[in-house]
Amino acid sequence: MKFLDTASVAGTRRTADGYLVAEVRTARTGIQDYAGWEVGKPEKQVVRVYRPAEQVFAKDSLASYAHRPVTNDHPDEAVSAENWKDFAVGQIGDEVARDGEFVRIPLIVMDAAAIKDVEAGKRELSAGYTCDLAFEPGTTPDGQSYDAIQKNIKINHVAIVSSGRAGSQARIGDDAANSWGVRPAPGHAPITPSKKEDTMSDALKTVVLGDKAVQVAVADVVAIEKFKADSAKALADAEAAHTEAITAKDTEIGTLKADLKKAQDAALKPEDVSKLVADRVALESTVKAISADITTDGKTDADLRKEAVAKALGDEMVKDASDAEISGMFKAVAKDTAAGDQVRDTLTNLKPVNDANKAQQSYVDRMTGRGGSK
Repeated sequence: MKFLDTASVAGTRRTADGYLVAEVRTARTGIQDYAGWEVGKPEKQVVRVYRPAEQVFAKDSLASYAHRPVTNDHPDEAVSAENWKDFAVGQIGDEVARDGEFVRIPLIVMDAAAIKDVEAGKRELSAGYTCDLAFEPGTTPDGQSYDAIQKNIKINHVAIVSSGRAGSQARIGDDAANSWGVRPAPGHAPITPSKKEDTMSDALKTVVLGDKAVQVAVADVVAIEKFKADSAKALADAEAAHTEAITAKDTEIGTLKADLKKAQDAALKPEDVSKLVADRVALESTVKAISADITTDGKTDADLRKEAVAKALGDEMVKDASDAEISGMFKAVAKDTAAGDQVRDTLTNLKPVNDANKAQQSYVDRMTGRGGSK
């Protein structure tokens, strides 16, 4: 059965191209009163028809709004591929949503004459749709009685009309002067949809988006599937790049850990420091025993041995000599000095320390007499 619901046009705006864009409420839930002859019940003065939320907001019903034509007044027949050029002045968008007890849709009016009519005050919309009208008396959850229920609601078009019979309330047979289809006369059976009207949703196809299945126009399926594929590839590429970055960072961390371990292993232990200090003290004592004129500050062990050998044997002996040769000559020279006993005494009295600075100070104190003995 064919129905017409009305709603007011509000919140309009013009695009840069001059088109008129608006968001409107087009249908609502609840009970609506219709004349009996309008729904094939001429014996009844009024028929109370119930539009339950599960029917108004059913997935198939909401999907049927998308991309349907907007007309200027209702045509005398259902809008189809054969006649849409004759009737369409715009189109409904695809962002169809529930708005409380209403269905909210975006639409665009593209015809200059229709836009002029709207701006002149022709500002109501009347939805043309088909549904199954089941005469099943009952009571709504809030206690209102009804005579029939609308089921399987499918939108065919939305018309711009001068005045809907019930203003912004959904009504059957709005815009009586130019109703969509032919109303049944008293005593006649109501008009039932043709086979084409029963299958108006055939132009829709189910597409899975995330964890939801939605119906879209067949013409849009290819673009949607491409968008899904492109999005999936972009996500996969981003995940791969992220994994690669994590792997590189893990490798860097592993290298740093290995370098730290090697540095820790190579670091001098307290006992190593003590031995180095003791060896240095012994070396400086021997050098001083060979020649008191030799200064030890700021010189390496090799420098001290070379200078001591030069003092004892002459510069010619160390000229062009290797460190190993100088070390051997130093040992020989040291045996001939009285430093041997002094070195032994120093090493005997030297207490182990764990700090190089303390060891050096201990040595200085001993050499200067502040430590109790030289």
